[in-house]
Amino acid sequence: MAARVVAMILAFLVGTSAAAHGSEPWLNETQVYGTNANSGGGNGVFVGLTLIQSAAAKGAVCLDGSLPGYHLHRGFGSGANSWLVNLEGGGWCNDVRSCVFRKGSRRGSSNHMERQLQFTGIMSNRPEENPDFYNWNRVKVRYCDGGSFTGDGSNAAAGLYFRGQRIWQAAMDDLMAQGMRYANQALLSGCSAGGVSTILHCDEFRGLFPSNTRVKCLADAGMFLDTVDVSGRREMRSFFSGIVRLQGSGRSLPRSCTSRMDKTSCFFPQNVVPNIQTPTFILNTAYDVWQLQQSVAPRTADPQGLWSKCRTDHTLCNSNQLQLLQGFRNEMLDAVRGFSGSNQNGVFINSCFAHCQSERQDTWYANNSPRLGNKRIAEAVGDWYFGRGDAKYTDCAYPCDNTCHNLVFKGDH
Repeated sequence: MAARVVAMILAFLVGTSAAAHGSEPWLNETQVYGTNANSGGGNGVFVGLTLIQSAAAKGAVCLDGSLPGYHLHRGFGSGANSWLVNLEGGGWCNDVRSCVFRKGSRRGSSNHMERQLQFTGIMSNRPEENPDFYNWNRVKVRYCDGGSFTGDGSNAAAGLYFRGQRIWQAAMDDLMAQGMRYANQALLSGCSAGGVSTILHCDEFRGLFPSNTRVKCLADAGMFLDTVDVSGRREMRSFFSGIVRLQGSGRSLPRSCTSRMDKTSCFFPQNVVPNIQTPTFILNTAYDVWQLQQSVAPRTADPQGLWSKCRTDHTLCNSNQLQLLQGFRNEMLDAVRGFSGSNQNGVFINSCFAHCQSERQDTWYANNSPRLGNKRIAEAVGDWYFGRGDAKYTDCAYPCDNTCHNLVFKGDH
């Protein structure tokens, strides 16, 4: 039987709609799925927060005007000149109300950030937990702008700063000064909203380094699809449109997309990945539980509660619901089909009900981690990064995979 991870969640995350309640549910994805909430059993080092002192002069500040920051654990030995830069995830805010709510949290202010974070999964410093990247310089850039590091604007009346693009640049400038300019290899990664950030900034990251530096990107659980929900509406499109308008994100989105599509479309990774020049690895579940709850079958689209059980536990989905979820899987596979045809890119799409697998120890590299082609995720990513072997893994449809660590939730009320 597939492993079942029971997650205790805030009721409003599953049970409230972004549109109806100022988008608070969209703020807190990592309280449920992220490494801060559950490291998945890792024993990695705790790393202190560094505030970027030079950021204020550049206007590169969090939603509340506080300094942005990152956690850096230095590499050693053969990894001393290798850099892994991880962009933290944690939802978005798409209107003034939700951004004001957010700026009172660690997702909008460094005043509320943890002073130490544990590095697990791909961030771990232990070779038995992270065989290929354990001795690299590993950095987690904190996420406090609410717009996947793309915004460039402000709302003086509400005391809000939308400066995600400037935070990105200030963080990269600071890390280059910390020694990243001497990197002989680098990897940009992130999960969920951080996976979106990784895709949107991948080619910018490549541009920081000389052409002879090996630079690649890993986007985990970042393929948020422009999909139709069970009532026929496009919840994610409406939500992303609000972000782009409120935060002035359009100027920061990849021009390879905005030159041919509208700005909101270019916040969707599926419209950006076809034109990414930098080698990229897409890691995603075919049945992403966050998207199931928030964009496929949100409560607002299901007033009779027909999806209330299926939303929290996939084993309680009926045949019609499973058929719709198989359609979502097909959309996911279609979205990466052209991308995966390139030799330089990698994919690992497993048929699990989960969200974010690279930063949790149990899903990244453990004895019972998910596998495709008998490869754990850490092994597949390592093979791709170092050119050791095949990097294209697509699972059969549910319920064929018995290696999944599926997320099951308590209550939908």
